[in-house]
Amino acid sequence: MSKTAFTPRVFSGIQPSGNLTLGNYLGAVKRFVEMQESGIQTIYCMVDLHAVTVWQDPEKLRHNTRELAAAYIACGLDAEKSILFNQSQVSGHAELGWLFSCVARLGWMNRMTQFKDKAGKNAEKMSLGLYAYPALMAADILLYHTTHVPVGEDQKQHVELTRDIAAKFNHDYKTDFFPIPEPVIDGAGTRVMSLRDGSKKMSKSDPSDNSRINMTDDADTIAKKIRKAKTDPEPLPDNLDALKDRPEARNLINIYAGLSDQKPEAVIAEVAGQQFGQFKPLLADLAVAKLAPIGDEMARLMGDVAEIDRILGKGADRAAEIAEPILAKTFDIMGMVRSR
Repeated sequence: MSKTAFTPRVFSGIQPSGNLTLGNYLGAVKRFVEMQESGIQTIYCMVDLHAVTVWQDPEKLRHNTRELAAAYIACGLDAEKSILFNQSQVSGHAELGWLFSCVARLGWMNRMTQFKDKAGKNAEKMSLGLYAYPALMAADILLYHTTHVPVGEDQKQHVELTRDIAAKFNHDYKTDFFPIPEPVIDGAGTRVMSLRDGSKKMSKSDPSDNSRINMTDDADTIAKKIRKAKTDPEPLPDNLDALKDRPEARNLINIYAGLSDQKPEAVIAEVAGQQFGQFKPLLADLAVAKLAPIGDEMARLMGDVAEIDRILGKGADRAAEIAEPILAKTFDIMGMVRSR
């Protein structure tokens, strides 16, 4: 069997669950924008089918989907250069998700850590969708014959599952139809931690709003949260190894690096010896300069949701043009009769 040469293509998506944070920006959306300029086709999705694995208020879901689209655009994604759409407008995601739920093995799903983290002791009360959604995530990626998936470190396991599903499908049906996608994980800010606890990831669900910077925060709020961020009394060292047991300090250095497009090593060399009373104002000024214009542009875009809907609809049409032939060929390979 000859090896198929797949056209390089990028796909990634974020759940429209509201309150996009600095962690989402540095860990995902900023990379989306960079990859848009790489010369490879880029497809970016608001994964609203994943959102409903837990109950969603319909009006809030609509708002959050549009707000996430506004964030994508405000951060620099261009609807002409990239394909931007919400997942539920391309039915192939759900269809291929079912097919892949028949390819994936139960043992693979049982190893997925995110269900355990989200369900905790209430697993019996969770939706089947929350348990099985990694198969849908694999479908999201492979529906477009994606070759590269920009993800945060915490999502790498899902790309590994996708690779397993693609490999098993190809093996079972003696074909080379699906690519084995590569996760793309790098950059200083791929894992942004809480401003109140450097051992925990920055999260939109944290009860304390001061633990995170929201992409909708205004300039004063951003600066105030940086000033209040937890630190320690020691000055900044001249090397990263010395920050090993100082998670809050390391987190602020990483954030500065991510926002300034530098390596953390370059940042620590630049600010070595500074107390946080000197460093925090520098970080606050940088964060305000980079993030406040994004929040302002999101607010402007949300003033015209009809235009957002138009962009999402056009993006869904473009996505479907790629997806439909791939889905049809998948049905054919699996032996489904297609006579209409």
